[in-house]
Parts: sequence; C-alpha cells; structure tokens
Amino acid sequence: MNAYLKEIADVCEIKKELTFHIARHTFATTVTLSNGVPLETVSKMLGHTSLKTTQHYAKILDKKISEDMMILKSKFASKALNDKKLSSRKA
Repeated sequence: MNAYLKEIADVCEIKKELTFHIARHTFATTVTLSNGVPLETVSKMLGHTSLKTTQHYAKILDKKISEDMMILKSKFASKALNDKKLSSRKA
C-alpha cells in the first residue's frame, strides 16, 4: 500500500512522504469530519471499536469547531426569535 502511495505522490509531484497511516488521518479529518460526518460514524468506517482510538486519527480542525459554533449560534438566535414572536402573540 505504501509503495502505491509513493508512486501516486511521485506522479502528482507531492514532496511529502505518503503512508497508509497519513492516509487514514487525512480521510478522518479532511474527508469526513470537516464535512460533518459524526465521529461515531468515522470510528466505524475506520474499523475502530473505541471512539478514543478514532480521536487519535481524527483531530478536530479549528475550522470545523468554528463552523459548528456558528450553527449553534444560529439555532439559538432562531429559537430566541421564535420565542419572542410567540410571547408577543400571547400578550
């Protein structure tokens, strides 16, 4: 597997050494987690029996944390607006 990755890196002129281990990290972070796939799902995809094991491969990206916090903020704002509308109807 590593030999194939080395060939791919050569063809693509990638200077960094590519290994199966690096490919798993990249899949876990860039392909799955940063696109909203839950950690539990990634764990199953990687064949892990423990989420703790997956967390070593799947480092959460700061960008993902920021995006998730913006989604949460939007949900809170939407709920506050709906609660305000509901309370004004009752008055």
